[in-house]
This record gives sequence, C-alpha cells and structure tokens, in this order.
Amino acid sequence: MSNEESNLRETEDRLSEQELLRREKLKELQEAGQDPFDVYKVEITHNSKEIKENYEALEGVKVKTAGRLMRKRVQGKAGFSDIHDREGKLQIYIKIDMVGEEKLKFFKTLDLGDWISVEGEAFVTKTGEISLLVSSFELISKALKPLPDKWHGLVDPDIRYRQREVDLIVNPEVREKMIKRTHIIREIRRYLDDRGYLEVETPILSPIAGGAAARPFVTHHNALDIDMYLRIATELYLKRLIVGGFEKVYDMGKNFRNEGIDFKHNPEFTMIELYEAYSDYNDMMDLTEDLVSSVAQKVLGTMVVNYQGTEINLAPPWRRVTMADIVKEETGIDFNEVKTDEEAHEIARKMHIQDDFKYDVSLTTKGDVLNVMFERFCEDKLIQPTFICDYPVEISPLTKKKRGNPDFTERFEGFIFGREICNAYSELNDPIVQRDRFTQQAKERELGDDEAYMIDEEFMSALETGMPPTGGLGIGIDRIIMFLTDAHSIRDIILFPTMKPQD
Repeated sequence: MSNEESNLRETEDRLSEQELLRREKLKELQEAGQDPFDVYKVEITHNSKEIKENYEALEGVKVKTAGRLMRKRVQGKAGFSDIHDREGKLQIYIKIDMVGEEKLKFFKTLDLGDWISVEGEAFVTKTGEISLLVSSFELISKALKPLPDKWHGLVDPDIRYRQREVDLIVNPEVREKMIKRTHIIREIRRYLDDRGYLEVETPILSPIAGGAAARPFVTHHNALDIDMYLRIATELYLKRLIVGGFEKVYDMGKNFRNEGIDFKHNPEFTMIELYEAYSDYNDMMDLTEDLVSSVAQKVLGTMVVNYQGTEINLAPPWRRVTMADIVKEETGIDFNEVKTDEEAHEIARKMHIQDDFKYDVSLTTKGDVLNVMFERFCEDKLIQPTFICDYPVEISPLTKKKRGNPDFTERFEGFIFGREICNAYSELNDPIVQRDRFTQQAKERELGDDEAYMIDEEFMSALETGMPPTGGLGIGIDRIIMFLTDAHSIRDIILFPTMKPQD
C-alpha cells in the first residue's frame, strides 16, 4: 500500500458517515468539472438586511446575495430554504419552472452548511415574510463537516470555545455579543477621541514587566540574547509620553498576565489605559462614570442594564467611599484608629485572614491588612457601581499620597457586581519618592512576592526629566463588555479564549 493510500485509509477511518458522504459528493462534483472550491469571487449586490429593508424599491429588480444554507425544505417541484449571512437570515424560494429540472435536482443534493450564491427578485409570502424568488444559484463552497444537530445545538462550553466558528454559526446570541463587543470598543474610542485624547501604540515586548503587580510571560530575543516580557500594563510607557508633552493619551490593546484562568480572567485580555496631564483621580472618577454610562446609552439605548438577573444602574453619579470606611461598614473595624502594624496583625488573626497574604502576616503592614480585609469582606457586596478610594500607600507604589493623610494614596478602583473594572491614580511624579517605592517593592520580591514591581530605570530617567501633575486610568474592556452583554464568563465575549490543548 502506498503512503497516499495509507493516509486516505487513516482519514476515512476517523470520519463519520456524514463526512464520508459529503466527501463523496465533492468528489463527484470535481469529476464533473464543478468543483465548488474553484470559485474565486462572487459579485454581491445586496445582503440579507438590505433586501428585507428595501424590498419595495427592489420590486422587479434582480439582486444577488450569498450565504450559508441553514434550512432546506424542498419537496417535489418547489420549496423554501434559508440562507444566513452576517446580517441575519433570508428565506429563499426555489421552484422548477424558474431554475429548471436539473438545477432543482442539484439543489436537493446540497447539504446544510454549504455556501451558495443566489440571484432573483424579492417578494412577500402569504405569511408576510420577505423572501427571494430564485432564478439562479451556484454552490460556492462545500461544507465537509455537518453542523450540530439543530434540535440540540452546540451547548457544551468547552466545544463552543474551541470551535468558535461553529458557535457563531449555530448560536445567534453569541454572534450578537461579539458584534456588540465591536460596537462598544468603537464607542469608547470615539468618546476619547472627541475629548482630545490621542491614541498611541506602546511596546508589547519589553525588557521590564512594569506598571502593574502581576506575573509576566517571559520570552527570549535571540538576536539580542536577552529575556523579554509580554506587557502586563502600558502605564510606564504612556507616562513617558506625558513627559514628552502628549497631554492626553490612551492605548487600547492586549495585555498578558501569566496567572490563573476562571470566569473573570483570561491570560490575554483587552485593556485601555489613559493619562491626562494637569488632572487628578477625582477627574478620573468623573471621566470613568461618564464614559461607561455614555457608551451603554450609545450601544444599548439605556444606562440601566440587567446583569445575571440583577438590575445595574450605570447612570452617574456612582457611589464614592474610602476603603477604610467600607471595611468599617462591613466589619465594624475602623482602620483609621489602628495605629501600629502589630495591632493590624492581631486583627488579621482575629478575623482568620492570616493565610490570605503572600508571606507571613507578621511581615505585613496595617495597609496590607486593610487591603485583605476589603478583599475578603467587602468586594462581593459592591453590586451597584462604586468607587473605592484612598488605598494604602504600601500597595500603591505609583500613586501620590492622599492630601492630608500620608498613610493612604489618591487611588481608586471601580467595582460593579463585586468585580473590579478599573484602577486609577493621581500619578506619582516625584522621582525621589518613586525610587524609594520601587526599592520597597524589590524587597517584597525578595520575600517571595513575584508580582511586586521591578525597577524600570528608563522610566525613572523620564520622571527625572519632569512629569506634570497627571491623572491616570486603566479599564478592563472585557469586564465592561461582560456587563453590557450579560455574559457570565469572560470567555463568552472573547472570540478565541485561552484553552488547554486537547490531546
């Protein structure tokens, strides 16, 4: 047996009966000189939406469209079928006295999933459905795999995420979410562009993983013979542009964090970071609530959304509360009265959170304990849009200290439905203090915190050149899209989420 025959036998052994039948049909077409894969171009005059919206103006006009055959119901000499294109479904009516006996016979041999082009005139059926009376058609691509059973569909999440193309074909609500994602991103860009922000592109590969507390992906550049990191944030590059005189900048794109995967996290995700000279974190709060609510109004027509059965009102103003105050509300413990780290350690033991830290609780500060208290007892209570303000200085190395209270910083995070959607600062622009903060982060790395910041000397040099007072904001685009499309999992709004390879 030749290698070619052996490979053919192996292929046939793994194919289903349906797949074998479809390949046999393809072979017959090719032998008859009608190979559908020899079609290179199709001239389309209208899509399904244009035909349905303008059918009265198209009366008596030949139109040509194309799509995937998704329903076929032809018996005897005529019948209705459906083709789907990007804009939706179009019913077609094919009958023998329009296309001829041979072509009708050929149409009956087509399989669901095949791509066809059709030409004809629009009309309205007795049931009121706008349809196309077909005068000619052509098979333009053959589907060698059958689509999922129409009654059971494609519901297994693992298969849906791995075979997104099939998911888009058979689950219209998935297609709508993905289209809405595009509209949301477009409106965010439009909002910022209209307010004078300049979109820029910053490096994805960098010799330093900076701008966030996260574990990076590491790669190697052969020509330079150095390790490099996929970016975890765009912050440090964007602030260098503020130093350079770009007073309003943003970068929207992919960030990469080598961390866990769950319904809220994907290692590759979309972020937007923006920076505005002469502003502070109060301005960033105003901008955040206005941007999110405005985009919701533009895309959905409302600022009130239903997320997983809960009504969320995105209309400004959003609640603003300090981290210390929200912890006091939920636990009764007032960290404004906690004077020493040792007192905080006792609180951690009393509240049984000592195992939540990245190293022994005795090595932490009261700011570290406050933050863990917030994460453990408060985050999941923040259902309606809320800004948590004034984070401890220990966990905010790139942020200016709070005016009037040096234990805290002018930092906030926005929360909806118990999930963080954004992070923002009055940016630290004192290079001496910034170096001290980086040095402290380096010590924390030595203690075992592999997410602590690295010292970026190029960024330090930029700060020493002089950066004006600046407000900065980072928003998780995927999280926003989840809320605006009622998606339970982040994988439902990422076209191709990260998956473990199948065997």
